[in-house]
Amino acid sequence: MALKEKTLKRKIADVLMVIIGTFILAVSVEFFILPYNILSGGVAGIAVALEPVLHLNKTLTANLITLILFFIGWSVLGKEFALNTALSSVLYPVFTTLLSFYHVEFEIPVVLASFYAGLLGGVGIAIVMRGGASTGGMDVPPLILHKLSGAPVSTLVVITDSLTIVLGAITYNWSAVLIGLVSVFASGVAISKVLEAGNGSPGKSVQIISDAWEEINTNILNELDRGTTVIEGQGGYSGETKKVLLVVVSHRQYNRLLQIIRETDPLAFVITTDASDMHGEGFTYSSPNI
Repeated sequence: MALKEKTLKRKIADVLMVIIGTFILAVSVEFFILPYNILSGGVAGIAVALEPVLHLNKTLTANLITLILFFIGWSVLGKEFALNTALSSVLYPVFTTLLSFYHVEFEIPVVLASFYAGLLGGVGIAIVMRGGASTGGMDVPPLILHKLSGAPVSTLVVITDSLTIVLGAITYNWSAVLIGLVSVFASGVAISKVLEAGNGSPGKSVQIISDAWEEINTNILNELDRGTTVIEGQGGYSGETKKVLLVVVSHRQYNRLLQIIRETDPLAFVITTDASDMHGEGFTYSSPNI
């Protein structure tokens, strides 16, 4: 009963984090990105870039792109993707539509507005990630291209963002692009800091002892794209042979790893230590699948 109660509380906490993070992201978009026409990353930046061409309401355009990408991701990437992004993808257009009725004006330079937009947006995205979910949006095209081509997701994200910047340069000017880069940089810093908060290190070394080690191993490989090491162990009291999984993950992946373990075997024994200095595939250089 206690285990079920803890699981329920954890799920409620995750849902609350997704709601709060999505709301903060919506505030960033409606109070800074759209009013100041900031060419940031994501669907809001695309909405800003397309506005001079389509002459459509920017909030409406961003919401439509978000929902369209969600359904495309669902059909191509499957149910797991849909479950991880559904709440944020539904709440985002609801929050931005409601906030669009509040005309808040800040008498600040556009560069400062871009900086604030990036910080708020990054904090919101990171909180959603810590809730074990994704905001969807422009995360979808790189994930689809990765599935179809096998190219590294990190490379595809850079290409997608670059295309957004090129689009902005065509419809606006390079000055607007440079201002947008301030938002992108601030967002990246905010995401990194929020995800690192409470973790104490850039990564985690995790040992997992479970009778369901094979299933956990498969889920880690498929969902986190991290390599594992299977170590032979022996129970000091029982004398039984045990399999011990060793995996090193980034702080961004750690919460999801714990979810995978709990969902597969709630009774698994987990030992986590800080990994402050990591070298090799996936850390100091990209793996073929990351």
